[in-house]
Amino acid sequence: MITTARVPADKPVRIAFSLNDSPDDASSENFPLAFPELDQQLQPLPPCHDSKESMQVYKQHCKIAEEYHEVKKEIALLEERKKELIARLEQVEKESMDAAQLAKEYAELTEENRTLKLAQTQCVEQLEKLRIQYQKRQGSS
Repeated sequence: MITTARVPADKPVRIAFSLNDSPDDASSENFPLAFPELDQQLQPLPPCHDSKESMQVYKQHCKIAEEYHEVKKEIALLEERKKELIARLEQVEKESMDAAQLAKEYAELTEENRTLKLAQTQCVEQLEKLRIQYQKRQGSS
């Protein structure tokens, strides 16, 4: 409920305002820091109580300020989520690179193993030929 009264210009005036249409028992400190998280230039200016339009503009400004605060909170949450997702993506990419490195190393070791088995087979064949030659020499002497 809004009440107005004539007050001499030389006397200080305290203004109380509530966004919900409750009785005038609201704190008189609502105007100075109604939205302390907002920059000073974004703070709703106290309305002129003699003007319904001014009161409506003030209420609308307060509502917009509340919405702005909610959007800023949501942006902060989304930015935090973005950081988490980027960190997770980097971890997955690192693991993927590790897996690719391991696959490359496996392929290299498999090729080395094949080459060593081939060399072993050739050495065994050569040894067998040398044994046969040695036995022929032993038998002919």
